[in-house]
Amino acid sequence: MPKGEGRKAVILLSGGVDSSTVLAMARAEGYECHAISFEYGQRHGVELEAARRVAAALGAASHTVVPVGLDRIGGSALTAEIDVPKAATPKGTIPVTYVPARNTVFLSLGLALAETLGAWDVFIGANAVDYSGYPDCRPEYIEAFEQMANLATKAAVEGSGRFSIHAPLIRMTKAGIIRTGLALGLDYSLTWSCYDPAPDGSPCGLCDSCRFRIRGFEEALGQQ
Repeated sequence: MPKGEGRKAVILLSGGVDSSTVLAMARAEGYECHAISFEYGQRHGVELEAARRVAAALGAASHTVVPVGLDRIGGSALTAEIDVPKAATPKGTIPVTYVPARNTVFLSLGLALAETLGAWDVFIGANAVDYSGYPDCRPEYIEAFEQMANLATKAAVEGSGRFSIHAPLIRMTKAGIIRTGLALGLDYSLTWSCYDPAPDGSPCGLCDSCRFRIRGFEEALGQQ
């Protein structure tokens, strides 16, 4: 029997390659998947449209979109009037597309939904291999958040259960992630990656997110 059979899970869903793959993986493991996405003042709404498409295509039991005004705080090229870099970010440098505390905010809201639903599993598409160097995508961060989740919630403190924060892609390459999704039947044409689309709505092809996506598909499909 799949390990998630009969269990509810909350999936953080941005509409991108990674989070969509995680939703497909959780579904394949038998979880009843409840997706949560965020309207956080990002530069465009295309990714939310992608999240809605993916949630519907993969049969999510519910899909909640939560408004979070991170644009009122700014500090990122995704939430403020800061140009999105069109050159590869140097290794060891955190790019200006980092959104301050974004994963902490999103995981906290995902945790709140999980506690409300009676779910003990929260999934996030964090990756520490082919990614932009964000500090809140590292394994030690995920482990720390899980510890916090079990200290800060009524359900865990009362002993009803223990929350698990799943980051199944954390050590995978982008090509490996894509191969996994394809094997599960995920239609990646439903997803969106670009940070800074052109006026006609097409991906820029030059931002970090586009670069990782393009290279991932080239490697996954054997086109070196």
